[in-house]
This record gives sequence, structure tokens and C-alpha cells, in this order.
Amino acid sequence: MIEESKDARPQVVKEIKEVCLRLLARREHSQKELLAKLALRGFDRDDALPVIDELAEQGWQDDLRYAESYARFRIQKGYGPIRVDYELKQNGITVFDLDGIVQKEAGSWMELLEQVYRKKYPHDTVLERNEWAKRSRFLLQRGFSGAMIGALFDHLNINTISYR
Repeated sequence: MIEESKDARPQVVKEIKEVCLRLLARREHSQKELLAKLALRGFDRDDALPVIDELAEQGWQDDLRYAESYARFRIQKGYGPIRVDYELKQNGITVFDLDGIVQKEAGSWMELLEQVYRKKYPHDTVLERNEWAKRSRFLLQRGFSGAMIGALFDHLNINTISYR
């Protein structure tokens, strides 16, 4: 019985490597994502970790490359720093220069925020309180801070009116 498990181990390692390479051929994955996907397929974490480490050493998997790819994609979709940073942390990326990527893609977070706003809404300089709140919520959900949204509304000279 012990002999059987020793013979099965190289086969399991081979299967894990094949699954990882198939996943990585489609798109970049973080180590955390790979571990989660392997767990869903029934592979043991202790068997998977050395394989993923080996793939990282060989350059097949790279958390930094994954983070850059993921951040670039989300910034192009119009998501802000809070949301992108949160999503990266959920995928196991804790240290990353997000501002460097946004500079390459959009210039700055404020420029990206303005692009997102102008794409969604017409340029009105006076908004009813409810419309102002609706637009602010949309931008907050996209991952921009309240301070950034306030600065954008100031920059665009957007004021609110309220009826009593």
C-alpha cells in the first residue's frame, strides 16, 4: 500500500502541472488563484504548492506579472484605486505599484475618474441633490474615493441645487 502511494505521487504532480499550465496558457493567474482552482479539482494544497513554486521559478507563473495584467485590465474598464487594490488583495497580491500602472494607462487617477464620469454622464454644471448622490454612488462603486469625487465635481464646476 505504501508502494502504491509512492507510485501515485509523480502522477498527481504531473496532473497538477498540466492543469496549471493549461490555466496559465489562457491568462495570468496569481499563486492564490491557482491554489484555489486546484483545490476545486480535488488536489491537495501540499502537493500543489511545490509545483506552483517550480512554475514560478521557471517563469511560467509570476505574481507581479499577474498584478500588472490584472490592474491594466481593470483600469481600462474604468475602475478606481480602491476597487483595484481590493481585488488584487483578494487574489493574494499585497505589495504592488498600482500608481505606476495607472500613469501608463490613463495618466493619473483623476484623469481616469474624469474619463469614466464623462463617458457615463452629460456635462451638467447644476445637478439636483438626488442626481448628484446617484452619480457619486456610481463613482464610489467603481472604486474612487469621496475626496477624489469631490475634487472632480469641483474641477468640473458641478454644483447642487435643492428644493425645499
